[in-house]
Amino acid sequence: MAHRMRRLAPFAAAGGLLLSAAWGAGPASAGDDADFADFTPLAASAGPTADEAIPLTLGNPDMAQRSIADRNTQLAAGIPNSGNWDMLTLNETGRRKGQFLFTVFETGQAGVQRTNLKTGQTETVWYSPAPGGHVAFDASYWTPWGTFITAEESWCTNPAGCTSNYGRLYELRNPLAAPGITGAPSEAANAGADFVHRNVVPRTSHEGIQFDKAGNMYFIDELNGGSIYRYTPAARMSKVLDGRADYFAAGQTSVLRVGDGATPNATGAYTWVPITDAMGAPLPGAISITDGNGVTSVDARNTTDVAAFKGTDYQRPEDLQIAKEKGREVLYVATTTTNEVYRMDLKAQTISVYANRATVDLATGAAVDVGLTSPDNLALDHDGNIYIIEDRNGGVDDDIWLAKDRNNDGDLLDAGEGIGRWASNGTVGSELTGLYFDPFNENRAWVNIQHPASGNDRMIELTVDGRHHHH
Repeated sequence: MAHRMRRLAPFAAAGGLLLSAAWGAGPASAGDDADFADFTPLAASAGPTADEAIPLTLGNPDMAQRSIADRNTQLAAGIPNSGNWDMLTLNETGRRKGQFLFTVFETGQAGVQRTNLKTGQTETVWYSPAPGGHVAFDASYWTPWGTFITAEESWCTNPAGCTSNYGRLYELRNPLAAPGITGAPSEAANAGADFVHRNVVPRTSHEGIQFDKAGNMYFIDELNGGSIYRYTPAARMSKVLDGRADYFAAGQTSVLRVGDGATPNATGAYTWVPITDAMGAPLPGAISITDGNGVTSVDARNTTDVAAFKGTDYQRPEDLQIAKEKGREVLYVATTTTNEVYRMDLKAQTISVYANRATVDLATGAAVDVGLTSPDNLALDHDGNIYIIEDRNGGVDDDIWLAKDRNNDGDLLDAGEGIGRWASNGTVGSELTGLYFDPFNENRAWVNIQHPASGNDRMIELTVDGRHHHH
């Protein structure tokens, strides 16, 4: 990311009374009107909300929330919208950067939605022509060269290779120009969208996707026993960025391996084991499949269970988040089943556990234990704080946790460090997903309320206003 990651000053708390001080009150925050991280950790999850348009209980009195889009409004306007709104991104580059917010439908008839933040208009810009044609879009990311990518969170385990039609990564190459669509879904309705399957990326159950500054793309396989992958383009990134080369024309995919790859959830030094050649063709012994549409692809999941290509297994790796710490790039990975967040030092090539149930709950000073369950999404604010979003039950126990690494050493093990409940979701039947901090405005963020019992998915804008507590 282009903006400089600042760190909050450690807060002063005498005798471990963590609730007695707001975060970020030190001199390092001077000049900032407000910080999302100036919060008092919530002691418990929120109960059901009385109004789904204001669904969150917030630990920061200077934070406000408002619903800026909802599925019922879209349907009433005749716009195809299957709901299950998932991850979020802005158009992060280009002339009109920061104006359009994108999300996707994680359903059996998937699609892509775009909200114009200047006009408030929300449109569906691509929609699967038929149920089952494209499913479970989850990923929602802006590329460094100015396009939008999503991918299907659906793949199968088969030693001979999975022949599902899914597990595909798609690039929307004209994300701002693609017209809004209404009426019955069809190929013709999508004709204005340049929406392409990028088949050089091997098939997995996709969710988190991140790019490092060298141009590598990291992705995962969302499975109990799923691995972490890296795609390295054949083209020089300078050429990709100025439009002279296609990032997805050719490239090599590798899988992360710790030791011999046989130990699940392993930490320590890792290596990248190639499963394709530099152009993207499967290496000898790697599994290539042909799906029901006649498309031939490399099968990442089943290849990396083969001894020669064995990747280290993690338990439902989901979201990824890249960050800079002391000038070096690190990649965070949430694993839902084991209730963990891992941290990868991309330069040192080491992986460690960053947060788990032994991590301190800042509200109590004791281990968070079952308070942290099913960490799914990750987000990063302007100050470099990591947020952990749970896949749990709205109105019962679905929270966002803020991780406090006071000395910026890549762990949460030092005095005063840990995680605190930053927000809690009151919408019954839903989960929070897609928390995303505006890279152009440090006082704004968004989060989706996905699959509520009401059926009315919502996009919530969060803002923080510091007029009440100048430093």
